[in-house]
Amino acid sequence: MVNRSLFPALGLIGVAATAWYSERLTTPEVRPGPVRITYWEKWTGFEGDAMRAVVDEFNRSQDEIFVELLTVSGIQDKTLLATSGGNPPDVAGLFGPNVAQYADNMAVMPLTEFCKEAGIGPEDYIPCYWDIGFYKGEVYSLPTTPASTALHYNRALLKAAGLDPDRPPKTIEELDAYAEKLTKRNGSRIEVSGFLPNEPGWWNWSWGYFFGGTLLEGDTITANSPENIRAYEWIQSYTKKFGAGDIQAFRSGFGNFSSPQNPFMSQKVAMVLQGVWMYNFISQFAPELDWAAAPFPHPADRPDLAEPTLVDLDVLVIPVGAKHPKEAFEFIKFVQSQKGMELLCMGQRKHSPLREVSQGFYENHPNPYIRLFTELAYSKNAISAPKIGIWPEYQAELNSAFDEVYLMRKTPKEALDYVQARMTPLWEDYLLKQRLREQR
Repeated sequence: MVNRSLFPALGLIGVAATAWYSERLTTPEVRPGPVRITYWEKWTGFEGDAMRAVVDEFNRSQDEIFVELLTVSGIQDKTLLATSGGNPPDVAGLFGPNVAQYADNMAVMPLTEFCKEAGIGPEDYIPCYWDIGFYKGEVYSLPTTPASTALHYNRALLKAAGLDPDRPPKTIEELDAYAEKLTKRNGSRIEVSGFLPNEPGWWNWSWGYFFGGTLLEGDTITANSPENIRAYEWIQSYTKKFGAGDIQAFRSGFGNFSSPQNPFMSQKVAMVLQGVWMYNFISQFAPELDWAAAPFPHPADRPDLAEPTLVDLDVLVIPVGAKHPKEAFEFIKFVQSQKGMELLCMGQRKHSPLREVSQGFYENHPNPYIRLFTELAYSKNAISAPKIGIWPEYQAELNSAFDEVYLMRKTPKEALDYVQARMTPLWEDYLLKQRLREQR
């Protein structure tokens, strides 16, 4: 059971009084020092430096609260453990998909009343980013840095293949045709790939959405919907065209993501689905790369699915049991200000989750496609992970299904039927336990 008690720190100050010739001296009132709050965050490197600049600015802006920023690895697990043990940080920087799990486990405080008092509401944010922190009628988290995704493509490789570098593919069918033209082989060995659905492999769970599918409708698991099966048939078409073994051998030569050997930056893969952060790595490891970004393609027969984009978000929460929730929210509120948010998002080279953005933010932003990523976040086809308390288990099953399909071990229907059969009873059991918990 999570300990819900809050233990405010009491500043007890002892003042020594002395007497001179029996004359009584009055003790001057001593003002207590600032309330110190602990903030756990996952970022390192330039991303961590960006948040540290925000923390420093907040600490300088007033003298009542002092934020101590600590970098913590494995933050989602460690914050949950610290909360269950009754000694959590005052603020934690988690990932958007963590919100439902934490809320269902009563590990984070609702921020709804704090937001009302501060005048913070959905009208302040790009809708998809506000929605990530809104769960079961309550606000459980507020944004830090957002991300949307787009097709990143190598203009020089398109030109060399006889394709117009100023006209990226607009439909899935065009993407497939471009991929075939861009792929180069030496015998059976792939030397350059036009596109691979499993590169970088971070969002294998999401492809059904690009074809009009979903993973959850109300309280119903929808893993094996016709749209999802169609997406997995498309995934398997790449294996059939290029060969599972040949693709695996090709991918085995890829270097680390954040290195010059990254397959996109080393020009081994011509087109890739990537996020707003990709500019940071291109500018560092391949500054001469001739690249561009565009909305990811949609199926030709589904124009209603145009401009799909995956959206994700880093979030701030107040764990249950935090010693200073009021002061913690004051810091969170500062981050939500245009000044705080633009300082953070510029430092991390991302776009802002806020509706109102200064002209200077765009004019001074180094990413030449930053407006595109903002515009994509407004898309009606923005895709985020479903708000489900067993998302880690569901995602793992979908990743396994992807591998089974990609390696030709199962048909798309077989793989997704298996996920449906595995997840449905698990989800129903989870819902039952949640209802029983809520009735206590």
